[in-house]
Amino acid sequence: MTKNKLIWLSMLVLAVAGLVWIIRMPSKPGKLDTFASCIKDSGTIFYGAFWCQHCQNQKALFGSSAKFLPYVECSTPDGRNQLPICTEAKVTGYPTWEFADGSRESGEVPLKRLSEATGCPLPDSEVELPESNG
Repeated sequence: MTKNKLIWLSMLVLAVAGLVWIIRMPSKPGKLDTFASCIKDSGTIFYGAFWCQHCQNQKALFGSSAKFLPYVECSTPDGRNQLPICTEAKVTGYPTWEFADGSRESGEVPLKRLSEATGCPLPDSEVELPESNG
């Protein structure tokens, strides 16, 4: 094997090993992982659309913990229509939060209000939480 081939093979092996390490490396838990998971477990549903800025703002309140939210995408991929799951649920605006008791709130809902509506406790007061714009 030539020296150049050996160097390229070594670089390839290192790159693959690095990629595997990055993928398998456990990520640091988000500050609101437990809160977001509790919201999901409470039977709450968060309806939104990928193109909706208020939905993006709502997810941003949760940071990396947003992946645990009970999010339902309502928009078709082209952004022109609503998916049947949201039409059947009579969702008329985004974001819409539907709670286990059947009540709903639309718009960006503050974390404190989500805590009250779901019975899910927010983390200790030492954790700095982002504020919503209302």
